[in-house]
Amino acid sequence: MSVKQFSQRLYYIPKISRWSNGIGAKLPEEYKKFWREWKLQTPTAVHYIKQEGKYVKNEETGEVKPVQNVPIPLLYPKEFHQGLWGGEAIIQGFVKKHKFNRRYPHFWFPSLKKSVVYSEVLDKYISVVVTNRTINLINEHYGFDHYLLKTPACDLKSELALKIKREILLTLADKTLYPDDPVKQEEIYAKYKEYLTAYTREEIEWYGLTYNEACEKWKKQDMELHKVEPLKHQYRSELIAKLKEEEVQAATKTLAKSSIWSSKWNPFSSSKS
Repeated sequence: MSVKQFSQRLYYIPKISRWSNGIGAKLPEEYKKFWREWKLQTPTAVHYIKQEGKYVKNEETGEVKPVQNVPIPLLYPKEFHQGLWGGEAIIQGFVKKHKFNRRYPHFWFPSLKKSVVYSEVLDKYISVVVTNRTINLINEHYGFDHYLLKTPACDLKSELALKIKREILLTLADKTLYPDDPVKQEEIYAKYKEYLTAYTREEIEWYGLTYNEACEKWKKQDMELHKVEPLKHQYRSELIAKLKEEEVQAATKTLAKSSIWSSKWNPFSSSKS
């Protein structure tokens, strides 16, 4: 290491994040894996066409430019997490009707509709707000369950979609689907069991939780693991045990005295006084 690198390292102050301090640093690696898939992994391009390669050539002018796949900034309102938008979101930009006119801000909203989707694993019909792209993706994957199980968390994005996916994975992992129909249970389980190979049981337990939900889950587990019982309960149980022991000893002494006095006053007793 050179002197310059060493001096830069001395002045380097690591940035404090939710994962380096507090409860976030104590969360298990299983949840951090899901967080990376949800928040850090690059999602599929939806609002722009991704260009392959490093350079692109203009056919008319012959100019060569480097490829820059810059994602469009998107807005996710709270209603987004209550539906299945298929990766679509609100786009904020500007509109200019004429080259000499001043531009003005504009919002592009996805076309939303209320529909019903069916989960074969959960055997439930779910009424939810969707987009046309969501319906197309479900049809392309040949079913709602296949769509959720094949799509990574960064593309689902919605908290509702992740909650449903977590419930499906838990149902498959615990094999609690169709409890009243064993034949149907084996049929559906064999159809979707391949998706369980990508997760462990512990990873499924932490999958689909928000940061606050994961912190609450860790707190409950930590309290159960390090449960502190008040000393008054210990002292009460010790006192009760001691009183019972003294009561037994007193009863034993009384019985012994009564047997001695009865033997002394019994004229038919063979013992000598």
